[in-house]
Amino acid sequence: MSDLKTQLAVIGGGPGGYAAAFMAADLGLEVTLIDVEDNPGGTCLFRGCIPSKALLHVAKLINETREASHFGLTFDEPKIDLDRVRQSTKDVVSQMTGGLGQLCKSRNVKFVKGRAFFEDNKTLTIYEDDVTEETLEFEHAIIAAGSRPAMFGPLIDSPRIMNSTGALEMKEIPETMLVIGGGYIGLELGSVYAAFGSEVTVVEAMDGLLMGADRDLVRPLETRLRDKFHDILLSTKVMEMKEQKNGMKVTLEGPDGKSKSRIFDKVLVCVGRKPNATGLGLKNTKVEMDDHGFIKVDEQCRTTDPTIFAIGDIVGGLMLAHKATAEGRVAAEVISGRDVAFEPQAIPAVIFTDPELAWTGITEDEAKASGRNVHVARFPWAASGRATTFNRTEGLTKMITDADTHQILGVGIVGHGAGELIAEGTLAIEMGATASDLELTIHPHPTLSETVMDAAASVFGTATYIYRPKKK
Repeated sequence: MSDLKTQLAVIGGGPGGYAAAFMAADLGLEVTLIDVEDNPGGTCLFRGCIPSKALLHVAKLINETREASHFGLTFDEPKIDLDRVRQSTKDVVSQMTGGLGQLCKSRNVKFVKGRAFFEDNKTLTIYEDDVTEETLEFEHAIIAAGSRPAMFGPLIDSPRIMNSTGALEMKEIPETMLVIGGGYIGLELGSVYAAFGSEVTVVEAMDGLLMGADRDLVRPLETRLRDKFHDILLSTKVMEMKEQKNGMKVTLEGPDGKSKSRIFDKVLVCVGRKPNATGLGLKNTKVEMDDHGFIKVDEQCRTTDPTIFAIGDIVGGLMLAHKATAEGRVAAEVISGRDVAFEPQAIPAVIFTDPELAWTGITEDEAKASGRNVHVARFPWAASGRATTFNRTEGLTKMITDADTHQILGVGIVGHGAGELIAEGTLAIEMGATASDLELTIHPHPTLSETVMDAAASVFGTATYIYRPKKK
């Protein structure tokens, strides 16, 4: 056992943890970053965002070869080398996590592989393996331990049942797959397996997919997914699972209350995530948690213990990597003595399906629920020259503005590359921009970014490529 000291201990090497560690080091603090992997990266890089997007890119290429006949191009059915696909994804992960390891060295951030446990609010024990441990004294700590897949329902112990981590390993491509959960993880991974040849069925207990998004944005995506998937069952519950020689027998209860059974080769459970707050020794500190196991923090990411901060999935809210990164930078600044707070006007969300779906700021549904007086303008991509050139006109860009001042309150986009377009809407909301500001900003032609400008012009009924008479 050796005794170490540091000004700041960061627990967890994901996008929140390494961003906090790097920011703190840039501000002159002595930093120790602790994680169970060989390099920083966290769930996002090792088992989440990055490998899933690499696989979604492969799925997109497969789909594009199948759809190229529209342009007069015909390809043979793709031959999939699953080993090469897996290795390609691993190479992406290795490159990015290795780069983060080099950034630790460049910034003089001490990286320690192991699991951290609070002995009190000034001391950590770091368990590197079953026999090796170190004691680390700190002045401040940031908890960025993230989250893990939640498993819910009548589950049984079976190799036929996977969570998102197991699905990303792509050990095999099953003939049939049931995806439990119509959220973003289920739809993204379902899209990958469908492109690779699986017959995918999605079951969702709610009456719609992606319930956090407006229905008019979800509709074009759902239409396309119903064409790619074998089935999408809404308002349907999983009542029972039984493993048989020929697969997993799953009993489903539909909206009519009637039950029926189907057999699937694999079952993928995607019903959300839960915080990694257990096993940290928080009972030895003054850190408080809510009823759902999330750590309570204020607008400066401080916990109820004055020496300890917390960020990312473990504090709840939107469980997104970019939110964790922003919180991590705020926490580092506060610890270094700066008077800052985490007070974003908008946090964008992106679903990396095909088409992509993205939104930022207030949604139309939220505006209606709050009774806020807003104006909603929509620009259909059927009027976009750029979307027409590659035959993907199902998209839609919408803008939600204050009915009196025209200040932009929310933006939603569904369509090819929506995730790349949504940042402009987020910036507009953060700056307090009005629809006129975007309408008068010259956008390049022909691009999909024009749809944001045209949606802004639609607020006033003056979009060039659509005609909607002004209401008197």
